Amino acid sequence: MSQLFRHRVHPSRLGSRGQPEESRAAILQAAAKEFAELGIAGARTDAIAREAHVNKALLYYYFTDKETLYGAVLDNTFSGMKENVFRVLDSDLPPREKIMAYVGAYFDFIASSQTYPKLMQREMMRAREGRSEHIDRLVTTYFQPIYRRVDEVLRKGIAEGEFRKVDPAHFVPSMVAMIVFYFSSAPVMQRIVRFNPLTPRRIAERRAAVLDFISAALFQPRGNAGGGVRK
Repeated sequence: MSQLFRHRVHPSRLGSRGQPEESRAAILQAAAKEFAELGIAGARTDAIAREAHVNKALLYYYFTDKETLYGAVLDNTFSGMKENVFRVLDSDLPPREKIMAYVGAYFDFIASSQTYPKLMQREMMRAREGRSEHIDRLVTTYFQPIYRRVDEVLRKGIAEGEFRKVDPAHFVPSMVAMIVFYFSSAPVMQRIVRFNPLTPRRIAERRAAVLDFISAALFQPRGNAGGGVRK
C-alpha cells in the first residue's frame, strides 16, 4: 500500500472517496485564509493542504495549480455574496425597504466572511496592474448583475419620489466602500480610535451607522416628491 493511499483513507484526514465535497470545501476555506493574508504570490499550497487536513496530492487532484485554486476561491467567495444579496434584490419590497435590506445583507455577509475584503482588495490591485486572469469573469458573473439590480432599485425610487436624484454610478460604489473599507482598514483604525473595531458590539454599531448614513444621503422626506435635496 502506497504512502499516498494510506493518507487518503486515514480517518483523521479528509479526502476519502466518500468525502469529496467536504474535502473540496475544506481546501477552499483554508485557501481563502491563506490568499487573503498573503496574496497568491505569498500563499503556499503545502500550508493550505495542512490547514485543510488533506495531503497535497489531493489538493492538486481538485485544483491543477495555485492559480486555478485562487480562481475557485474567488468564485466561491463572490458567489456567496451574490446569493445573499439577490435574496433581497429578488424580493417584492418597495425601494426604501429593498435598498436598506440590500445594504444590511451585504454588510452581514462581509461581517461574517472577513476574508472577503482582503481578497477583493488584492484582486482589484491585480486587475489594476493587468495581472488578473479572473477579473473579467468576476465582473460578468457577479459584479455587473448586482450593480444592475441595485441600479434598478435606485432609479425606481427616484422615479417614485422616494430617493434623491443620485447618480447610481457614484452612489453604488460609495455604498460598497462604506462597508468594505471599514473591515479592510480595521488594523489601522484600531490604532487611531484605540479600540478593536471588529468586536460584535462595534460591528453592530457600524452596521447601524452605515444604514443611517445611506438613508440620510438617499431618502426624500415623506411627502416630498419633488426630488429636492434632503435637508
